[in-house]
Amino acid sequence: MTENLSPAAAADVDFRVLPKISLHDHLDGGLRPATIVELAEAAGHTLPTTDPTALGAWFVEAADSGSLVRYLETFDHTIAVMQTRDGLTRVAREFVEDLVADGVVYGEVRWAPEQHLRGGLTLDETVEAVQAGIEEATAAARADGSDILVGQLVSAMRQADNGVEIAELALRHRDRGVVGFDIAGPEDGFGPARLADAFDLLAKNLFPATVHAGEAAGLDSITEALSAGHALRLGHGVRIAEDLTVDFDAGLEDGAALVTCGPVASWVLDRQVPLELCPSSNLQTGAVAAFGTRLDQHPFDLLYQTGFKVTVNTDNRLMSNTTLSDEMALLVDAFGYDLDDLLTLTLNAVDAAFAPLSVRLALAEAITESYDGLSG
Repeated sequence: MTENLSPAAAADVDFRVLPKISLHDHLDGGLRPATIVELAEAAGHTLPTTDPTALGAWFVEAADSGSLVRYLETFDHTIAVMQTRDGLTRVAREFVEDLVADGVVYGEVRWAPEQHLRGGLTLDETVEAVQAGIEEATAAARADGSDILVGQLVSAMRQADNGVEIAELALRHRDRGVVGFDIAGPEDGFGPARLADAFDLLAKNLFPATVHAGEAAGLDSITEALSAGHALRLGHGVRIAEDLTVDFDAGLEDGAALVTCGPVASWVLDRQVPLELCPSSNLQTGAVAAFGTRLDQHPFDLLYQTGFKVTVNTDNRLMSNTTLSDEMALLVDAFGYDLDDLLTLTLNAVDAAFAPLSVRLALAEAITESYDGLSG
């Protein structure tokens, strides 16, 4: 383990060299702007602009609205260019290439196959196309001396009625690249209980699920994710902080605050249900508006210091113009984290990964050794 490294020591590190775990990263939110332009031209899809730099800026500006509904509208353009086998394979390949460039050693890429059928592909063909791109990129990385493991998280759209069909799809591909299940789309008004049959099917087949909850909707959404969704992780889950009471006048030493958990927060904390926090995205969508509009007001540190199993994620790298390295740098700047903190957050993600125990143990050992090397 690293020993008493100062915040400055973390700030001086090139964050890209730190081995990282990516658990909450959407395929349709991670395209390269230049790729969107090329694929849109081939598909006959009209974009706001065909200049890659300007298009990248448009995505960030359009997503930075304070509304999850408006944020989700930006995906109309990315999904439109992901309707062919070649398009899906290319996007998946480049997605993994960008993870490798950012120092990610294990990633889970989530996406909704039912949104990619307009070009005539079947659900199974979409999953196979994405898997082909993942395997091409991981093989190329390995040949170049960079190991990365990437699994698919197949998502069902929560506002649709295809939950069981998508759950069955995930189960068919559980030994061919798919490592877990999720639901995506508008959270408020479309609780996890709508897809209870799908979640029950997965639970009966011992297949893991992470559930988007506690982002656009509050504590009821989290409760449903845990009960109806059998969630092993919470996608975002940041609004669990609304179930915390912070007393700065408790008379504790060094001005520490007394944090009291409500029933939902207690359940999540006591059972160490992992939280897939996405700091920049949370600010864009207004998920943490009750706490503030700046990163240093985000309840990330409150949850971390209280003992929740917090992980760092990007959500949508295109819409937030971010990487995991960027998110780490922002957290160091906002909360003064040192390398010990970053290691803890990374090992939290290792523990939460939908990977076999042997893989997680190997990842934890390699990551810890890498951090030890930085401190030596």
